[in-house]
Amino acid sequence: MRTLRIPILLSVLMLLAAGSVLAQRNPVPAIQRDPVMEADAKHNLDVAKQAFTPLKRAYKQVLLRFDETFAAYPEFSKMDEFLYIAGMSSFYLSENKGKQKIDPKNKRDLERFANERLVIDAKAFLSMIVDKYPQSKFVEDAQKGLKDIEASEAKTSQ
Repeated sequence: MRTLRIPILLSVLMLLAAGSVLAQRNPVPAIQRDPVMEADAKHNLDVAKQAFTPLKRAYKQVLLRFDETFAAYPEFSKMDEFLYIAGMSSFYLSENKGKQKIDPKNKRDLERFANERLVIDAKAFLSMIVDKYPQSKFVEDAQKGLKDIEASEAKTSQ
């Protein structure tokens, strides 16, 4: 009887030790963020937020800052906010609401800020918030923006 207790006791201790080791594992690995890239992206977001204000309405600048940041650092911690600002800037530019005008002589401007592309980008950016960042505080605003785009499209197609 005594000989059975020792192996059972050892088995229980091994199970407890294994359980505590498993409990220490992080099931979702934390994203490793590059502090230099994060700081650069944060600066671009701050500049874009200033350009997005009702006073400035510099929507081209917002989109250029967004393009630069999204291409270089798509894992930016505040990408949901940047997507919202870029999406709404694309929509506003497509409706000629910005203070910055598109230069008809500049081929790059004509391609990047073509009306059809602006609408497609606006939908894509706002939809990305809803799909990729469902816990974001910008989801409701993005959904409202998508409805505004649909209403605008319906109005222009009539």
